[in-house]
Amino acid sequence: MHSEYKYWEPYVGPFDPCKPIRVKSYNTPPQLYMNFQPPGLQQFTPKQALMHGTLWPQLYSPYPDPNKGVNKHG
Repeated sequence: MHSEYKYWEPYVGPFDPCKPIRVKSYNTPPQLYMNFQPPGLQQFTPKQALMHGTLWPQLYSPYPDPNKGVNKHG
């Protein structure tokens, strides 16, 4: 199973002038993990598709990161 959100801990220098961001994240869209679009994929209703920005639930990706602010590293 893949995660659409990747996390890393950037280097924080001792003389950085700004408050450090200890864990950063970036999004990898779901279509990167699907080699081809198989026939018969489940579909949202037209109203749901407009609200999600895609017809197929398998290609939906929430934005921004729903885990923002959650400590992913201990």
